[in-house]
Amino acid sequence: MVAREQLRVVRCGGSWLSGSRAVFSADSKYLLCASGDYVKVYSTATEECLHVLQGHSNIVTGVQLNPQNHLQLYSWSLDGTIKLWDFMDGILIKTLVVGFKLFAFYALAGSENSVFVIISKDNDERSGPFQLASLKIPKTPGQEVEANELELILDGVSQSPKCTALGREGEYVVSAYGSHLVVCFFRKKKLYSFSVDGKSRISDFFTCVACHPKEDCIASGHSDGKIRLWRNFNHKKDYTYSTMHWHHGEVMDLAFTVEGTSLLSGGIESVLVQWRDGSDAKKEFLPRLGSTIEHISVSPDGAFLCTSHADNKIIIIHSNLKVSTVIQGLSRGSDVKAGLMVDPRTKALVLNGKPGHLQFYSLQNDKQLYNLDIVQQEYIHEHGLNQIELVKAAFDSEGNWLATVEQRQGSSSDLEMYMKLWAYDEQKQSFTLNTRINMPHEDCVTAMCFRCTDASENISPTLVTAGNDGHFKVWMLLVDNDGENQNITWACDFVGSYHNYQATNCCFSEDGSLLAVSFDKIVTVWDSELWDLKCTFCHLPGTIRNLCFGRQSCSKYLLGTTNTGFLCCWNLLSCTLEWSAQLNVIVLQPDCLSENIVAVSSHSAYSDVFVFKPCEPQPLCIHRKVCRGQVRCAVFVPRDLPESIHSEKYQWLSQSQFYFLTETLELMTFSTKSPEERLTPSSRQLAVEESFPMTPFYLLLGKHQQQNKEATETGRLPIQKNFAQESPAVKELLHTPAHVLPSASFLCPIFINSLLISKANKSTTEVANEVEMESDNSENESEEEEDTEVAKMDSEAPQATDCLEDNIPPKLSKEQEKKLRQLRKMDYSWASVL
Repeated sequence: MVAREQLRVVRCGGSWLSGSRAVFSADSKYLLCASGDYVKVYSTATEECLHVLQGHSNIVTGVQLNPQNHLQLYSWSLDGTIKLWDFMDGILIKTLVVGFKLFAFYALAGSENSVFVIISKDNDERSGPFQLASLKIPKTPGQEVEANELELILDGVSQSPKCTALGREGEYVVSAYGSHLVVCFFRKKKLYSFSVDGKSRISDFFTCVACHPKEDCIASGHSDGKIRLWRNFNHKKDYTYSTMHWHHGEVMDLAFTVEGTSLLSGGIESVLVQWRDGSDAKKEFLPRLGSTIEHISVSPDGAFLCTSHADNKIIIIHSNLKVSTVIQGLSRGSDVKAGLMVDPRTKALVLNGKPGHLQFYSLQNDKQLYNLDIVQQEYIHEHGLNQIELVKAAFDSEGNWLATVEQRQGSSSDLEMYMKLWAYDEQKQSFTLNTRINMPHEDCVTAMCFRCTDASENISPTLVTAGNDGHFKVWMLLVDNDGENQNITWACDFVGSYHNYQATNCCFSEDGSLLAVSFDKIVTVWDSELWDLKCTFCHLPGTIRNLCFGRQSCSKYLLGTTNTGFLCCWNLLSCTLEWSAQLNVIVLQPDCLSENIVAVSSHSAYSDVFVFKPCEPQPLCIHRKVCRGQVRCAVFVPRDLPESIHSEKYQWLSQSQFYFLTETLELMTFSTKSPEERLTPSSRQLAVEESFPMTPFYLLLGKHQQQNKEATETGRLPIQKNFAQESPAVKELLHTPAHVLPSASFLCPIFINSLLISKANKSTTEVANEVEMESDNSENESEEEEDTEVAKMDSEAPQATDCLEDNIPPKLSKEQEKKLRQLRKMDYSWASVL
């Protein structure tokens, strides 16, 4: 019996990577970070995602290595659970059910039975007060255990984990809230509170704290950009602090190096500052990191450090302040004005990225491919500054052309606007600027689309733009053959309007023969060859919000939504209204590979999804409350291979995957598979292989695997050599229990001899007997006996060659054979002592 498929809304690629501090593994080979509901394990060498640890049902708020076992990881979440993982194998070991939403977690090496957590007193993540409590870890066996023994430590602490830190060897805890710094000593059971100059000023507000790993020293960051080092705080009246200042904005995070010789700080300047020996005069900088530094982490061995940034990326940096690798997630700005698009060439998701950029994001690998600089101006990070923005973008059906619109609205209603058309360059594998048009419309551009063309059709590319100036314009590609040079540019071919109404939407039919343009409350249909007005539709009140044609067998239908909440379907053959429904649709998205259309409606505090075909007003699928708030935009991404879905209700997902962006800029999708299943085995295996250390065993086995791979590709199967596997030494080492194995001095000569080339086809018993006899012989053999033995081997070599044919590698030289015999006679009894 086939299990019933369940359609669920999941956070897909692009979850927030910089929401909390990332941590390194003990050997700095892996970087672990929270990403939405999951924990991701990255290779620091290849940037590849090796594992996705899934099990939480809400946002993961942080991760930390288990101080008792560095191969294990703690993760905590707003679902009220703490989970212990074996992050190397991606296995969940234990779940502690606390029952409170967890905002921070601190575990100490010397405290195995208890940890510290920050929880909300009212169990509400939006409002305080927040408390620091000690949580007793139960020893009850089982994978899921209740942990509800909490002891209050501090009340009225900050929600941010950056504002609380544990001191040297866990002797005290430091918490900063507002303009006060609180230090609680566990053994003395005393509580001290400090403030800058004994005053409470907004400029002195604490933003983060860090404790020195070797000394009693506290570093605090402040909203005015100053860093203070506090000492002698075990006496309330004798405390001192020194001030260091470089940041012009608030200090976002602080971190000491492993030995405490340097302090690292970061802020909105996108510059990592390293303060040596706590001196204002000794500082080094790593500038131009791209965006605000949110978090700083240091690896346990001190080899690496990493910074988490506001544009959803993590930069791994060497200890000498040289950038090693960058893990870039889906960059999400304050708004996605260009909407969601799909690059027809790479099937990558395209949307607004850094200010003035378009980002191309691979959904299969969950990583950013590249950024395309559209505005080509330096962005100034200053609040309130009116800067040019990318507001519209569109691809043609083949991915050969990209159209963008950027604009800046001045304070005196002066509009600055540019439309750019980009041609795809095969050599550069990117888009290059072809044409720039100043002020394509007299007012803001509201919509733009390319005419759908087939590669076999000899039709010039066509672009249509609609604007608030009451016009829609048709732009054609012109080819000018001037002698040997060929100039390709875009120019305006036609301008249309309808009673001076504002043009709000435009779209082409599937075959490109018709163009639909909405003017306020009226929909007009135009012939795309002669640009003649064919018909108009005006049935229900309200301004047209969305417009799209049906696909395939439903291409005779035209659909539109209004701001009054109506969804209308018109029949283009009869020019009549086919049906209408009141759903308050805010997003209308057709699937280019099927007749299905998705309408996202909003009511109260949630959004609903309706899947239907224009020929059938009855929905195929309804999914209620897909997210909180409104959906901003959505897109269908074609699959490389059709998905095998058994349920008829979810067949609309077989050809394409549906993605949508929520009000909080989270990328969501519908799926019947888990993210771990969507992580392809080939990419995981590639990432694991590239992260192997260069040990002698790797050189031996890795070379063997590479030879087998090359032989398979060339069609020649490698010759199997099973001499070593037939050796009794190998069998003893692999199959005998460790506690009954002979000493290493006995096994080592047998093992080494099994790796050597035998003089003839002898049985394994004879080989073992020869090794035992040779181990009893004297080590001082004469040179004459050695020469005689070499001559004997030379005489028997042709026989061995005849027997093994091509299985034996080329013959060793006399010097190499002497060294091997000497190595065979060495005494390895010292290994048994170890």
